[in-house]
Amino acid sequence: MRCPYCHGAENKVLDSRESQEGAVTRRRRECLACKRRFTTYERVEELMPLVVKKDGRREPFDRDKLLLGLKKAVEKRPVSMDQLEELVGAVEGRLQALGEKEIPSSAVGEDVMRRLRELDEVAYVRFASVYRSFRDIAEFMTELKDLLDDPTRPPSRKRERAGKP
Repeated sequence: MRCPYCHGAENKVLDSRESQEGAVTRRRRECLACKRRFTTYERVEELMPLVVKKDGRREPFDRDKLLLGLKKAVEKRPVSMDQLEELVGAVEGRLQALGEKEIPSSAVGEDVMRRLRELDEVAYVRFASVYRSFRDIAEFMTELKDLLDDPTRPPSRKRERAGKP
């Protein structure tokens, strides 16, 4: 580990602590050359499969890219960042559990949409409209109809306007 200040290669560990439920080790270090202190974080490198896009391109699974898309879908919705992190973590866990080297983007997208549908229906429709690239309003309406006709869906609350029964 090189010192970020003087780039010296020799340093000593002053303190080590686990954080994020043991997933990350935080180490406080001191450079032996310049005596300055700095912190490093150590985590296990998890091997994620490559995502095979519709056009055949392959790219590494990008947690941040998925999280960004979900943030856009849940904008102004009652969905917390913790819920989004949990959703993305569940998707990552499933990908790792599959043990595949490559996975189609459609499998990732469908898994995300299934989980998002359970979390927030409006966010689900927003995400689906981008993910599925609806060609026209008829495709969009078909998706909404399927959502409304789902027998496992809890009944929606009726909104009443102030002053009207």
